[in-house]
Amino acid sequence: MKGYEKYLGRKLMWYGITLFIAILLNFLLPRLIPGNPVASLVAQVTEGLTDAAAVKQIYEAYMAEFGLDKPIWQQFFIYIGNLFQGNMGVSFVEYPRKVSDIISGAVPWTLRLQIPAIFTGWILGNSLGALAAYRKGVFDKVFFPVFLFIAAIPAFGLAIVNVYFLANKLSLFPRGLGYAFDLLPDWSNPQFILSMISHYRLPFITMVLVAIGGQSLGMREMSIYELNADYVKYSRFMGIKDSRIVWYVFRNAMLPQITGLALSLGTMIGGNIIAEIVFSYPGIGTTLFRAIGSQDFPVISGCTLMITITVLAANFLVDILCGVIDPRIRLTQQEEG
Repeated sequence: MKGYEKYLGRKLMWYGITLFIAILLNFLLPRLIPGNPVASLVAQVTEGLTDAAAVKQIYEAYMAEFGLDKPIWQQFFIYIGNLFQGNMGVSFVEYPRKVSDIISGAVPWTLRLQIPAIFTGWILGNSLGALAAYRKGVFDKVFFPVFLFIAAIPAFGLAIVNVYFLANKLSLFPRGLGYAFDLLPDWSNPQFILSMISHYRLPFITMVLVAIGGQSLGMREMSIYELNADYVKYSRFMGIKDSRIVWYVFRNAMLPQITGLALSLGTMIGGNIIAEIVFSYPGIGTTLFRAIGSQDFPVISGCTLMITITVLAANFLVDILCGVIDPRIRLTQQEEG
């Protein structure tokens, strides 16, 4: 147990350092974008106002409101202090709306898309990979290469192809958005729910197709490795039923796939951001894209911070899981100590 505690302590230290660097970059990088978003905001607010002194006063008031009148290092410490209080700031573009409210409105859309797509792609991909390794035939020669080819296409590339052919040319699906543009989100309205389901189908299919290829490749390779292992040959020599042998083979082959599933679930907040943008799906990806275009620093920082934390948390949980499952990690730490 001492080796595992040492292993966990080292991981915590490195993840803590990584998180601090990520927060620092998360604060600095949006502010390196050329331009002044406050100037654009003031220009909209003071449209038609000819008094230069009044415009300057309004500009200075907004700079003070957003804390941009202070040196950059002071802004950073204020930013850190606000984070500890759960305050991500106020949006420049949607002032006075809070960044946390904007993100909390976008994240559920991403989760509704990613969670079902990840599980569906994981189940179908692993089933196809196992069949390709064990049954071979049409599964290995036809279905597996097709899905492998689809998986080789970037998610945003497949999204563009699907929108162009399936939505624009064939009109089988809506072209984008999460629901019809003339509706407001209202879960008590059956028309809104039906519209959301209709707009949901194409992004979901795209995400599932991308997931199937990678999962099937990993499962196929692990299954082939296990099927050729010595314990399988010995079990068959001893006359053990093939169905029982296959159960143990695929159970062992599933271990890395389960780790991959945990990592996929942890990184789903930031997963396939560009594909969301292609579909104009109202998730975290589209929110981040719009914030970058309008130089909305607080929203950019909030979105990227959310993505960073979930990715780091997912990797950390996978490291913990590997340390619990694999005794070799604990043994290595004991030997090093």
